[in-house]
Amino acid sequence: MPDIYNMILASSNPLEHVVAKPLFSFHLFGYECIISNHFCMIIIATVLMLVILPRSVKGTGLVRKGFGNLIESVCVFVREEIARPFLGGSTDKHIGFIWTVFFFILVLNLLGMIPISGIIRLITGETSHFGGAATANIYVTGSVAVIVFFAIHVYGIREQGVIGYIKNFAPSVPWPILPFIFTLEVIAALVKPFALAVRLFANIFAGHVVIAAIAGLAVVFRSIPGTIGSITAEVLINFLELFVAFLQAYIFTFLTTIFISFAVHPEH
Repeated sequence: MPDIYNMILASSNPLEHVVAKPLFSFHLFGYECIISNHFCMIIIATVLMLVILPRSVKGTGLVRKGFGNLIESVCVFVREEIARPFLGGSTDKHIGFIWTVFFFILVLNLLGMIPISGIIRLITGETSHFGGAATANIYVTGSVAVIVFFAIHVYGIREQGVIGYIKNFAPSVPWPILPFIFTLEVIAALVKPFALAVRLFANIFAGHVVIAAIAGLAVVFRSIPGTIGSITAEVLINFLELFVAFLQAYIFTFLTTIFISFAVHPEH
């Protein structure tokens, strides 16, 4: 029994459960490509979206049933309650991208809550780093934010043209302060995706660190009351993290929609 406790305590660093870990590597065109657990989770999330979502809404019936009805309800909510109040008549032009952002982040958040490495260890008895919360990686959230950044400006240029869109960064103000205002607008455009990336990363990262820390308390106390309290707190925190998974997907999508509306409808 002491050996088990020592083994658990040796791996009880909460950060170990959220940082990216290399799984394997290969060489391509002379460069070493390292595949991490977070990259694998992105691939899994993408495959799930490409397979499950189209099949869930497949059919010609007016009223869907089961999981398809759930997906359709979520899509309608995102379109009518998030996108349409800001985009108005342009909603249908951009709703596909907005749906993709929402479901991609949501699926990654939910996959991150599944203790895949722990399940593999219980089944095989061997340590595995597979799984993990990809949205607890700033590089992952930053990559999604960069995609959103380019989408915002592409949509804005498509609606107003290059010259018309650039004019939005230089509104009608007295010329002495025009360079200052233009600089502020450019900085604001760069800060928006940064804020999206950091907000999502920080919330998911902090939540998983807390979960790992509370789980380690059962080993630290080594008592029945301590174990019961740790397990109870663990369950409650996991329910909270489940709510946060949906909430952060909603907030990221909500802010993305607002930024797109600023680009395509600057007059508002």
